[in-house]
Amino acid sequence: MKKHEQIRVLIGKVGLDGHNRGAIILAKALREKGMYTVYSGLRQSPEQIAAQAMKYNVDIIGLSSLSGAHRSLFPKVASELSKLEGRHILIIGGGLIPDSDIAFLEKRGITKVFNDSNISIEEIVNSIEQLVFKRKYSLKN
Repeated sequence: MKKHEQIRVLIGKVGLDGHNRGAIILAKALREKGMYTVYSGLRQSPEQIAAQAMKYNVDIIGLSSLSGAHRSLFPKVASELSKLEGRHILIIGGGLIPDSDIAFLEKRGITKVFNDSNISIEEIVNSIEQLVFKRKYSLKN
């Protein structure tokens, strides 16, 4: 991935979770960093998130969950992406996610989970850049 290539991100709110402040703040920070960023809006289904990711040709999906439904919904997004031949799209997750659920999610297609309320937006932005660079570089070789 060349430095001038723009990273494409979908920030998704999947399920009935109506709390979107963190997702909106992250989307704004990603835009300010120069990334093409789409925010899904509230209460999206896994199918809708996967379809949006394909429509906007994103590199990575950032899922946000504060409702406790991450164990069900995040893997469903990964499954829907696979059905649409979007396995190349990375998925990260964040929100109120217990440490004990991280390995579960990673085994089901979630690349990285951010669950610490003390993590900075800048750390998340940097992680997205690193993950996308690593994925694009590995796909070209």
